[in-house]
Amino acid sequence: MLAAYRPVLSTPNVWPFILGGLLARIGGAMFGVAVIVMISQRRGSYTLAGAASAVAILVLAVAGPFIGRLADKFGQRRAGLPFVVLSVTFCVITVWLSAVMAPMWVIFITFGVASITPELGPMSRARWVHIFRGEPHNLHSALSFEQVLEELSFVAGPVLAVTLATLWFPEAGLLGGAVLFGVGFVIFLLSTTTEPPVHQLSERPAGLAIRFPGILPIAVILVMTGVIFGANEVVAVGVADEAGRPGMASAILALFAVGSAGSAIIFGVLKFRMSQTKRLLIAAFGMFILEAPALIVGELWDLWGLAVVMLVAGSATAPMLITAMSLTQHLVPRAMLTEAMAIAVTGILVGISMGASLGGIAVDHLGPHAAYALPVGAALIAFLLAAARYRSVSRAEESAAHT
Repeated sequence: MLAAYRPVLSTPNVWPFILGGLLARIGGAMFGVAVIVMISQRRGSYTLAGAASAVAILVLAVAGPFIGRLADKFGQRRAGLPFVVLSVTFCVITVWLSAVMAPMWVIFITFGVASITPELGPMSRARWVHIFRGEPHNLHSALSFEQVLEELSFVAGPVLAVTLATLWFPEAGLLGGAVLFGVGFVIFLLSTTTEPPVHQLSERPAGLAIRFPGILPIAVILVMTGVIFGANEVVAVGVADEAGRPGMASAILALFAVGSAGSAIIFGVLKFRMSQTKRLLIAAFGMFILEAPALIVGELWDLWGLAVVMLVAGSATAPMLITAMSLTQHLVPRAMLTEAMAIAVTGILVGISMGASLGGIAVDHLGPHAAYALPVGAALIAFLLAAARYRSVSRAEESAAHT
């Protein structure tokens, strides 16, 4: 199995950007849970906590494709470094404002500004596409490896955020996340030997990447995938708090990510004869089937039983994300690669924002266990959307293959 990843790991000069990207991912994975824990502990409201997380993610969703477009035009280092500095600075300001109990509207603004930052995933995937251009099997393994790194960060990130916030002070998780994110992203951006070349303006098609057939449907499907992630984060914190065991939230979220990481490793060594569009449809169906038991098990078993269910549910997310990102990069010219994948990630982020906001409301008004109806419903909608748009996306895939 590991032989499939040997070309990925033995490529010259990739380890600095891999390790830097991993640190930045862990820091970024801490933000969502860290701000929820910080505000819920300081203000006693999951609705406010979910809303703050939602606002920040929406800002990132808007900023991501814009910064990705700048990276395609001017290079990742030139486009990314100023925004990373801006993000870390305003994260530190947010920590201070929360500690002194500043008005919530001020914290909403500063944490929103902190979210004007590059999306590391599209930049890193653009590097792999550049490295393995013309080698589709190695590229599939590299994109799967990317998903493994992201899932591992979502194992370590929430655990670290909750641990820091509970052992030290409510803002410690967000502060630690800002440090890891800033240091890791700077290392990543300074690893210029693997940075994709800047394409000449004449090589870049006019208009935005989202106008290419298939890109918008994929982004919308990923919105529902993001709702699953965002809702699971808030609901897990609520369920663990209700049981009087707040530390279990990190375990539940970590096992969800472990399930996804394990499936990503296996997925990366598989060779498929079916189209990527069909794989997308099957992955969406798998997300719904495997997430649904959380509605029942949460009421019948203890928190560890729920954690096991989420471990299984997580195994469906990596195939969805790997396939969606692979299909996205297939549908656009290379000169628009980072922008297109940033649009796909934006779909996930918009969904996470919606899931965090609606999840907070559901926990406060329906109760933590009943709130699992939100991610289960989102998974069903993702499958229905994939089925409804199957023919149009399939035609776009075939057309891109011919051109």
